[in-house]
Amino acid sequence: MSKDKRGYGFLIKWLVILGDLVVLNIIFFAVYKWTGMDKADDFNAKLRFIILLLNFGYLFSVYAVPVNIYKPVMFTDRVAQRALSLIAMHLIIFITGLFFLKPAIDALPRFMIYYYLLLFVVFTVWRVIARESLKLYRKTGRNYRRVIIVGAGKTGMNLYSELKKEVTYGYNIHGFFDDNLLLKNTLPNYLGMTREVEDYAVQNDIDEIYCALLNSEDEKILRIFNFAEKNMIRFYIVPEFSRYLKKRLYLDSIGTVPVMAVRSEPLQFLYNQVIKRTFDIVFSLFFLIVFFPWIYIILGILIKLSSPGPVIFKQTRTGIYGKDFDCYKFRSMKINEDANEKQAEKDDPRVTKFGHFLRRSNLDEIPQFFNVLKGDMSVIGPRPHMLKHTEQYSALIDKYMVRHLVKPGISGWAQVNGYRGETRTTKQMEDRVKYDVWYLENWTFLLDLKILFVTVLNMFKGEKNAY
Repeated sequence: MSKDKRGYGFLIKWLVILGDLVVLNIIFFAVYKWTGMDKADDFNAKLRFIILLLNFGYLFSVYAVPVNIYKPVMFTDRVAQRALSLIAMHLIIFITGLFFLKPAIDALPRFMIYYYLLLFVVFTVWRVIARESLKLYRKTGRNYRRVIIVGAGKTGMNLYSELKKEVTYGYNIHGFFDDNLLLKNTLPNYLGMTREVEDYAVQNDIDEIYCALLNSEDEKILRIFNFAEKNMIRFYIVPEFSRYLKKRLYLDSIGTVPVMAVRSEPLQFLYNQVIKRTFDIVFSLFFLIVFFPWIYIILGILIKLSSPGPVIFKQTRTGIYGKDFDCYKFRSMKINEDANEKQAEKDDPRVTKFGHFLRRSNLDEIPQFFNVLKGDMSVIGPRPHMLKHTEQYSALIDKYMVRHLVKPGISGWAQVNGYRGETRTTKQMEDRVKYDVWYLENWTFLLDLKILFVTVLNMFKGEKNAY
């Protein structure tokens, strides 16, 4: 069957790639002039090869990080994340190529820094503009997919609601097919019985079929699937368990057997682990060398003056995979027997006057950069809890231990969203755990930078829940 794909707008992908190349080259020549590289004879002698390397490097990069802003659902933060991934890939390829070309120029490192910083900013803005332009284009009724849903049960209706949320998703939903004839009078977009799917799909040039039939109706599913394959129609199965499992699942396979993972964990991938650990080491080393010595002297004197005892307080907490580790803090309390059992409360008599300042400003957490350097913690991650709380809440909250699949952090997603300090109720801890699990499933390097920025901002503003 020959299908007219005018609604899909396949040229959009190639227009985006062309736009990428234009941005890539314009920024190159702008920085080339700005940094004075046009006066470097050795660079100019190899300029033709460098430009070829620049553009071929992009083509290899876009193969590894494909253009997908034309997809129905793609949020702005994901567009920025993929832009960063593509630029990072291009940087690696470009530097590797320059190593073999060997342009002996002292200003080259400065050129590369300026070029890639500016490229990331402009490239991300261009990609976001391209995405928003596509959404406006879809509002005109173009670049759409003609869709039918087979099965008008709860699963099918839930899918319909999601597809209809935004006109910019680009779905033109014709209606439902279902063998329940009672729906003929109650469902306004009822199209017919499942045996009529094939004729309707051919006559109306359908692009995608979403099958939301029950697993027990496997003969119907197989028939419609084979029809879709023969007629170049994309076929999607909406699993029955989506009625009660409201989250994204991830398909994998063991041999020829498909299996589904209930959550994505970006930090399971080695390259993400390397990025996060590299940042942890570089950032913590920088902080400990540049800031920690004089901070320790000043705060150490004030802590000693506020109450007798050590400057650094050490407490055993739960780390990654449930392993215990010694967590360091500037001491903010008087020496007491409940330190490892009881959370700090509002107007807690154990907290010293100077300790209140330390806790409100997050300065008490600074020694944990040593934990980061040791590998027990990360700069950003779920906050580590006392052993007693781990034991207590793991019995009360189903997903509590999931938060330990990543290293604990000095600050985390829950903390910058207001869940810091004492948790008086199980509900408060449940909400904190939800944020921790969301972080685990949606980690990106940009998200870590965002949390770090908000944490530093809150240090100056102060936090009402920190006491």
